[in-house]
Amino acid sequence: MASVNMPVPRELWKHPNPESTEMYKMMQQINQKHNLNLNTFWELYQYSISNRAQFWDQCFQSLDIIHSGSYKQVVDESASIETIPRWFEGVSLNFAENMLYSRVPGASTSERGTIGKEDEKIAVTEVREGATEIRHVSWGQLRKEVAELTVAMKAHGVKKGDRVVVVASNSVDTLKVFLAITTLGGLFSSSSTDMGVSGVLQRTTQVTPKYIFMDDFAIYNGKKVDLRQKMSEVVRGMDNLPEFSGMISMPRFSQPADISHVPQTRTLASFLEVAKGSASSVPAFEQVAFRDPFFIAYSSGTTGTPKCIVHSVGGCLANSTKEGKLHGEIGPESVVLQYTTTGWIMYLASVANLIAGARVVLYDGSPFQPDLTTFVKLTGDQKVTKLGTSPKWMHELQKNGISPRDIADLSSLKAVCSTGMVLSDQLFEWFYDVGFPKHVHLANISGGTDLAGCFGIENPLSPVYVGGTQGPSLGTPVSIYDSTIASGYGQQISDGEAGELIAPQAFPNMPVYFWNDPFQSPHSSSRYFQAYFAKYTSVWTHGDFAAIHPITKQLLFLGRADGVLNPSGVRFGSAEIYGVLESGQFPGVADSICVGQRREGDADESVMLFLLMRGGHKFTESLVRDVKTAIGSQLSKRHVPKYIFETPDIPTTVNLKKVELPVKHIVSGKIVKPSGTLLNPKSLEYYYQFAKVEEFLNRSEIKSKL
Repeated sequence: MASVNMPVPRELWKHPNPESTEMYKMMQQINQKHNLNLNTFWELYQYSISNRAQFWDQCFQSLDIIHSGSYKQVVDESASIETIPRWFEGVSLNFAENMLYSRVPGASTSERGTIGKEDEKIAVTEVREGATEIRHVSWGQLRKEVAELTVAMKAHGVKKGDRVVVVASNSVDTLKVFLAITTLGGLFSSSSTDMGVSGVLQRTTQVTPKYIFMDDFAIYNGKKVDLRQKMSEVVRGMDNLPEFSGMISMPRFSQPADISHVPQTRTLASFLEVAKGSASSVPAFEQVAFRDPFFIAYSSGTTGTPKCIVHSVGGCLANSTKEGKLHGEIGPESVVLQYTTTGWIMYLASVANLIAGARVVLYDGSPFQPDLTTFVKLTGDQKVTKLGTSPKWMHELQKNGISPRDIADLSSLKAVCSTGMVLSDQLFEWFYDVGFPKHVHLANISGGTDLAGCFGIENPLSPVYVGGTQGPSLGTPVSIYDSTIASGYGQQISDGEAGELIAPQAFPNMPVYFWNDPFQSPHSSSRYFQAYFAKYTSVWTHGDFAAIHPITKQLLFLGRADGVLNPSGVRFGSAEIYGVLESGQFPGVADSICVGQRREGDADESVMLFLLMRGGHKFTESLVRDVKTAIGSQLSKRHVPKYIFETPDIPTTVNLKKVELPVKHIVSGKIVKPSGTLLNPKSLEYYYQFAKVEEFLNRSEIKSKL
């Protein structure tokens, strides 16, 4: 197919020595082994998806994954993706073992208790908002404490296949729970403490855990929050679940809270008493099959009950190792700080950096407290080499005139990872022109919960250009389908054209199933099948509206496919509108949300744009005219919203991702039951009046002038 002509965007960054990277070295190994002449990232990517078994075999052998057993076949490459093919059958491994001992490959079980100086190095640093003390935990201490908790869990009846849930902060204690249940071959699941009780229970009751580990207090935005009432409500919500054995209260501060009035709850100290004197310094790792489940993630559930997405030990381990070591250049000298709550898939991405031997900085609290410079200074003080953040954080720095490179020593920083929302072109340029040192690799990524990994990701072999992600993830096939085809056999479109992001072949980090799915996958009636395979025959439909740049091969994300705007047959993504608003010419606009309205009986879709104003700035007719003019001149007249209104609040998840779909449903005349995963569910109530937008305009002071 011929490519669509697109201008080459501005080049912002190149790796100073790509030949030194693990990705380049692996490319040379592949060249030598298979008599090839791969030279660029795109050539390596094409090889990796055309020869998936060879590529993943090379990854498995080269990236020091601790395992036992052997395999005769990596995968059946002829199997259709919707059959969820099995990978590396015959291999057994343990995720926690690879996190705790990746630094010492080849060490036998008997040697692991006497590793020596390697144990003394710091593995994890915990930083709490507003705290003056920073907690450092060495590799040896982490292993010993995980071993103790593992013994306690086992003594309390936790075994392979059991689920353990945390409702907790991003802390060392949460990490130890993750490592302990994973050591035993169980399944870990988590929710953040700022999630409402209904949101926690929507998730937790579905997976019927053996235990819930929950913080007794939380701190956020400068406030100390007592969680004991929430603990009681969560426990009561677990009534009639015979698998549930109780809640464990984890002290967030030096003095544990009195939980004597919280039903079915004991302190962490009392839970650990059974292990005193019996735990060794080496956890007893349960080897499990490559395909066995170990982690349950959740869809956002913004319009209903979240789906429980079950990921496999081997799939996540193979992909996390590939992404960390090859794409991200993570190694034993790396220091990684990823801002995340425990209820987001980026929590797994954060702690998985231990696999490469990196020191992981766990931050608990708001990145905006006590002011916008605090998080930047923390990055410099901890000599962070890779910082994980969001476009929203960078946007706030830009809006407030803060240049990180001017307020902190960022000489150690090698990369900044941005995810969660589409990163605007303006922020790409601000990052290098104003924000960060020019040597820093801006790693814009996209993928998410569904695959516990990335479709679009950074790489050290290609330049960084303005916009999108650098390209796809090795070994993960992607393509763009014509999104005007409603269902059935999809049609691939040319590079440069926008459409539906799909995966045409299987990859190892596909979920193995959904928990509590009434039909075992890949049955066509299963929730899993309906989520990914019902739209187009024999391909994974991800739900993103995207395009591939015909020259640079950037993977450009333009918004969610279910939120694609389609007035008069012109299809575009909301990210294009946000890019104009975030360009710096509208300082009074704090945020925005753009959705399509199509009610029953409407002949066409109308685009509605809602603006959230900053304090001290007013929503005016002149602002509306200026916004429409800017969108029309920078995009096209067909991009101009039919309606622009002010809003007092924009619905977001607890991870601060704005959610368009419930607003789209509401303004189109539907009733939406807010999900417990929304940070501000009451914000949706404001939008119901716009389902009858004509009546709203008749009673509005500005009427139809807008």
